[in-house]
Amino acid sequence: MYNIPSKINMFNVYKDGTQLVGISEEVTLPDFESLTSTTSGPGILGEIDSPTIGHFSSMEIEIPFRTMDKDLFILSDDISSVDVTLRGSIQYTVNTTAATTEKGMRVVIRGKNKGLTGGKMKQGEGTGSSIKLEVLYILIEIGGVTEVELDKLNCVYKIHGKDLLEKIRKLC
Repeated sequence: MYNIPSKINMFNVYKDGTQLVGISEEVTLPDFESLTSTTSGPGILGEIDSPTIGHFSSMEIEIPFRTMDKDLFILSDDISSVDVTLRGSIQYTVNTTAATTEKGMRVVIRGKNKGLTGGKMKQGEGTGSSIKLEVLYILIEIGGVTEVELDKLNCVYKIHGKDLLEKIRKLC
């Protein structure tokens, strides 16, 4: 039996365990873009861009708000780190029965304020305000299983439970 993932049925955003209100319907998760170096020379036909395991370019997440609200400004604290958790339900279709089932999803982000967008003021409309965070830590769990964990400040990079930097940490 295989469950076919189809959509995020619903999600909420939390800061330090408190549900945020006033957010919009979409949060774009950060990209994982590996830092690379180019290898070339005798015995190699041309060039190879080689990823450095566990090293990624700057990562950011933007959290949109329908209107300006205290939660927007709480996340704008330039001195403190920001801890945001997205909790959601992924809807699946069971391939053998066409039944619908769900799995929980959790994304934990820790980072620093990188910017605040005030948005626009128009009668009868939201402001479109948002906060940008530099991602220093990200954890993605699906169905209670850690799929990705990256902690840039503590040399941790795990994929589906496998610690890809364990040997490197022991050698350093």
